[in-house]
Amino acid sequence: MISRNALNFSGGPGALPEVVLTQVEAAIKEVPEVGLSILGISHRSDWFAAIVEETENNIRTLLGLSKDFHILFLQGGATQQFSMVPMTLLRGQKHAAEYLDTGYWSSKVVTEARREGPVKVLWSGESCGFNRLPADDELAFSPDAPYLHYVSNETVEGLQFQRVLGRDDVPRVCDMSSDFLSKPCDANKFSVIYAHAQKNIGPAGVTIVLVHDTVVKASSDELPSFLNYRRQVESHSNLNTPPVFAIYVVLLVTRWLLNDVGGLDNMEQTNRHKAELLYAMLDNSDGFYNGWSSKADRSQMNVAFKLPDELLEKKSWRKAMKQVSRVCQATAPSAVSVRLSITPFRCRRLKS
Repeated sequence: MISRNALNFSGGPGALPEVVLTQVEAAIKEVPEVGLSILGISHRSDWFAAIVEETENNIRTLLGLSKDFHILFLQGGATQQFSMVPMTLLRGQKHAAEYLDTGYWSSKVVTEARREGPVKVLWSGESCGFNRLPADDELAFSPDAPYLHYVSNETVEGLQFQRVLGRDDVPRVCDMSSDFLSKPCDANKFSVIYAHAQKNIGPAGVTIVLVHDTVVKASSDELPSFLNYRRQVESHSNLNTPPVFAIYVVLLVTRWLLNDVGGLDNMEQTNRHKAELLYAMLDNSDGFYNGWSSKADRSQMNVAFKLPDELLEKKSWRKAMKQVSRVCQATAPSAVSVRLSITPFRCRRLKS
């Protein structure tokens, strides 16, 4: 019998490991060492404080993160970070922050940043239909920019950066929501990394933010406490009621990555293997399937493709949904999600 968690064609949420789901199922009824449901444990308890500390330490270990970074578990998703970053680093600046417009999510970030100060779109993929990423010789970074912002993996377009961009003397900010902890990352080269959950690391409700101490110190007291990195650090991610359940699941995922997978090098090998299998199928289909993104910029997380014409796409899509429905009914009534493990790629059909 196919596992109810085996099929996940969602463009966003990932299928968490079975071992994590089993632990979560038990914890909803009762966390063994506490004797209470995870849904009823106080966020002010010593137990939860220990959960936050262990999760921070696990992330620090997985990424080799220096002690100059603070790890926060915030709410508001990546969308809140679209504003929180420029509120902290752009307000009152004379020079423009530099942004890359590489797809659907990048365009949303730019819109929010412009509310706070001057923004320069250093490169845009709009003219090429967002089917590739910029080459190094297309980027001229300014030493005067308050910071550089880019999205590491564009879920809609199936594009993923395989290198760190920017200057070492200009703060780097990166939205890693859809590939965070999917592979090793030179996190110490960034000033802010943020990643909301329900992609690779847990359920919706929590956003992990890695913020360098220089950014924390730059946080203005004029900002509301909830939007102030320094206040959030001082409260140890407990300024207001945090998403206890979501953070607990992230803890279980980080334990799995460390103990079962053996670290991010191994996780990357698994993800690369899965992606190569699917891309090989697309490339060897005699033109029936056409990959959307440039081969050099293909995402290991999101596989975007098209069929020869729109009519065939619609017909194939309808048949695929019927087949998925049949499989789901034969395995588990609620299993209409398709993605391959915690850090898999996602399939998406794109319009021209």
